Amino acid sequence: MLKAAELRNLSRQELEDKIVALKKSLFEMISKKETGRIEKPSLIKDARRDVARLETILSEMKQGKDK
Repeated sequence: MLKAAELRNLSRQELEDKIVALKKSLFEMISKKETGRIEKPSLIKDARRDVARLETILSEMKQGKDK
């Protein structure tokens, strides 16, 4: 799980890169779930939350908020 405080120190490009990587990973996990080959289905939920956390921080940066 990614920590919000640590993520706020990253640049926009790094955040966007992490979002792309997590979404790709999430897609692969969902595909494995559908075929019944995933060992820990709870990782899908964690990945979704990480993507949401990253997108929230990126949105805050774009709006100019500093928290």
